[in-house]
Amino acid sequence: MAKPEPRGRTVLEPLSLFNLSDHSRARVTSLAISTVSDSQCLIYLGTQFGILLLLSVNPNDQSPSDPSNNPSIPQNISFLRKVLVGNSSVESIQVFGEIGKLLVLLDGFLFLVDSLLLQPVKRLSFLRGISVITRRLRSSESECSNLSGLSNSSEYTSTSQRFLQKFGSGIRTNGSKTKETVQQRIGHHVFSVVIGKRLVLVELVLSNRVGKSDQDIDDGSFVILKEIQCIDGVMAMVWLNDSIIVSTVNGYSLFSCVTGQSGVIFSLPDVSSLPRLKLLCKEWNVLLLVDNVGIIANAHGQPVGGSLVFHSNLDSIGEISSYVVIARDGKLELYHKKTGRCIQMITFGGEGVGGPCIVADEEDGSGKLLVVATPTKVVCYRKLPSEEQIKDLLRKKNFKEAISLVEDLECEGELSKDMLSFVHAQVGFLLLFDLHFEEAVNHFLQSETMQPSEVFPFIMRDPNRWSLLVPRNRYWGLHPPPAPLEDVVDDGLMAIQRAIFLRKAGVETVVDDAFLLNPPNRDKLLESAIKSITRYLEVSREKELTPSVKEGVDTLLMYLYRALNNVYDMEKLASSENSCVVEELETLLDDSGHLRTLAFLYASKGISSKALGIWRILARNYSSGLWKDPMLESGSQDGGTNIISGKETAAAEASKLLEESSDPNLVLQHLGWVADINQVFAVQVLTSEKRANQLPPDEVIAAIDPKKVEIFQRYLQWLIEDQEYSDSQFHTLYALSLAKSAIEAFQADIASQNLGPGRIEETNISDDGTSLIFQSPVRERLQMFLESSDLYDPEEVLDLIEGSELWSEKAILYKKLGQEALVLQILALKLENSEAAEQYCAEIGRPDVYMQLLDMYLDPQDGKEPMFKAAVRLLHNHGESLDPLQVLERLSPDMPLELASETILRMLRARLHHHRQGRIVHNLSRALDTDASLAILEEKSRHVQINDESLCDSCHARLGTKLFAMYPDDTIVCYKCFRRQGESTSVTGRNFKQDVLVKPGWLVTR
Repeated sequence: MAKPEPRGRTVLEPLSLFNLSDHSRARVTSLAISTVSDSQCLIYLGTQFGILLLLSVNPNDQSPSDPSNNPSIPQNISFLRKVLVGNSSVESIQVFGEIGKLLVLLDGFLFLVDSLLLQPVKRLSFLRGISVITRRLRSSESECSNLSGLSNSSEYTSTSQRFLQKFGSGIRTNGSKTKETVQQRIGHHVFSVVIGKRLVLVELVLSNRVGKSDQDIDDGSFVILKEIQCIDGVMAMVWLNDSIIVSTVNGYSLFSCVTGQSGVIFSLPDVSSLPRLKLLCKEWNVLLLVDNVGIIANAHGQPVGGSLVFHSNLDSIGEISSYVVIARDGKLELYHKKTGRCIQMITFGGEGVGGPCIVADEEDGSGKLLVVATPTKVVCYRKLPSEEQIKDLLRKKNFKEAISLVEDLECEGELSKDMLSFVHAQVGFLLLFDLHFEEAVNHFLQSETMQPSEVFPFIMRDPNRWSLLVPRNRYWGLHPPPAPLEDVVDDGLMAIQRAIFLRKAGVETVVDDAFLLNPPNRDKLLESAIKSITRYLEVSREKELTPSVKEGVDTLLMYLYRALNNVYDMEKLASSENSCVVEELETLLDDSGHLRTLAFLYASKGISSKALGIWRILARNYSSGLWKDPMLESGSQDGGTNIISGKETAAAEASKLLEESSDPNLVLQHLGWVADINQVFAVQVLTSEKRANQLPPDEVIAAIDPKKVEIFQRYLQWLIEDQEYSDSQFHTLYALSLAKSAIEAFQADIASQNLGPGRIEETNISDDGTSLIFQSPVRERLQMFLESSDLYDPEEVLDLIEGSELWSEKAILYKKLGQEALVLQILALKLENSEAAEQYCAEIGRPDVYMQLLDMYLDPQDGKEPMFKAAVRLLHNHGESLDPLQVLERLSPDMPLELASETILRMLRARLHHHRQGRIVHNLSRALDTDASLAILEEKSRHVQINDESLCDSCHARLGTKLFAMYPDDTIVCYKCFRRQGESTSVTGRNFKQDVLVKPGWLVTR
């Protein structure tokens, strides 16, 4: 069986109390309510002796009385009048409020009464033996069939309809007869009655008589629409749309008012209480009772939702909003339709109330008035406003139920979505002051209307920069005003201690039992509070906020990170795009030693000078041990590696700022210490493309440390190659620097060759550690630059390397100066690079250069042996360019014959071959010239015969003795057409200048 919740909520509150003993001694047997306006409801009470009483109550009265209090308190309910309907008990009252009529069932007859009981009661004698009556209610027009056409049929299926027809062509009214032409239907007011085993459908049609206005309507006609064969023993009946549901002791059945067909919904067990039916107008469902179980079904008899299990049998049942109300033994119980829980229990009378209780509600299902009648009194209850219900739950700490109530009310359309957000925020603040910080933030995040500025007072004490941004919303005044988290935790702990003392004294409190059994630790509570508020601000950053609120969120978030010593998140926030206020944070971060965060913050706000100053300090303190990075200390690396990594990090962050800075003074001020840590970073700073305006090259060159040669060279290389500077000064400086480095590298190589293997390995290791900027050797870079550039001063570079062994570089410089002999001497004799020497000769292109090179090979001088192999190679590759006689004259008598004989023989053969080949070409040319001359002669000596029948190939006129012309393709035209065609284009369209006509000559033919 259902048990009430240990903590219920208040849905109904007493409105008024009316003592029946002053007006009637009879027991109330029926009860009905009719809403006239927002400020007046009429209550109809039918008594045991046939008296109908009318009461009036204002449901919006702001001073309700409590029935449990002194009954002498004035009541906001008034007695209007009463009328005697009959001598027996009033069984049912059906209210047609829109037309101001009542149908009263008494002793098997129906009585028509006006709503204010001012006119005489009229008995409807055409229906007798009625046991049950109900009116038809419609959920929508689309769900209902139109029954008015049923009364127009020419055939009548019942004696009652034939009886009514005997009164004439009109429709029978109460004691009068009205023509159909005068009668007009105001609305469809249909009801059904059970007479024995007949189910009769009747329509009440009001007559608008001629000469009367709508307010004068007081008579009506009753038209029997249909009779349906029913079952015996009907005890209750509900008519919804096209379905009529009836109950008997055996079960529930459903009838269709359109087809008349019936079916059993379900049967009742042999031993059960009397069946009851209740129409739930809010959802347009029907409640079917089986003992103490209520089954909700739709208009088709199909169960919907769950069942309601009541505590015990009941006297009467009603509906108000989303709740079902039952009355029994002087008590009211409210059950939620969806959850089936007992929400509220109200006692309005003692155990001896003297008889059953009757409950009546407003028919629209969304009303707020409920009336309970006992044999001696009438008690009116009204639904507590939704906000008051929510407040009541919040005061009782039923937060989950309060949220659930708001969600239900939102789904039902009674509350807006903003109210749900409002309640989430209110619950969040209550939980926060109850020290449940994580749950509080969960509710904050579910509120769409709560502003992040509302949590600012919990972080920073007032007054502060953002005090005016905090909305002054007290949220129904259920929680204290905002205070710093430290004060909230202290006050909460004090409340817990007070509750523990009261609990020992036997006084119940609203403090969480978990805190009472295990009091929390202050530090842990404060940490939990800071983490929770931090989470809320992190989510709030993603919302669309005003600039001032963004500043507060980011700045206070940094406060909270600092309180948690969360270095990672501090630096992440400071280095990203943020709205932090630097003035509020720089002292805080400086005092707490979070210099990296402060540097990131300065950088994000464009204060590069201060940020670079901090990185410079950190780079120095890393090596001195005065400052350590907690991020690096947490790693598993050793101390030396941490120092190196820390210095590298500081230099890297500084270089990022310097790469974007266009201030030469700032860049050059910090370039030195960055270069001391990592020369690659320094190069990136100088060669950055990120800055808007490049640095002045002269100032940069003057500021570079002379010891940082690679930085100097890389910067000049960037100026020359990437920036395409054509200043000869820069080109010469670059060449001289490379030449000097090449000489030093050459000398270092010579020195390393004189060391042992172990010393050589140590030297290589140290060299590898510094070669980070360039990937290629310095001599290779020097040679490439000397070859590619024409803007440096070769004599100045040559003076620098004159006494060195850089012969390849000297050859390039002499080549630039045009000293061919020196170039050949270096290539052939110093470098012994025959291929390069021959390539240089080919570049010059003169035959005498090859002879000069041959002389160098045969007579190298300086005591060197002749280079016969190189000479033979030269003769082999370029012998055709040399004069054999000069070669023979130059050959040394000491040259082995076996080396030169084959080469000289081949050279002589090549000369003879070239001579003969030339003669052949000469003779062929002469033959072609002779052939062309003969062809011209033949063309000029051609003859053509013209007679009287000859025609022009263009105009087809007879030529006769006319002047004519003949083209190379043998076409003939008259002179007139020749002038039009031109001398190069024939009649066939061939252009002999573009498409030459070739005729085989004698040489080709032969």
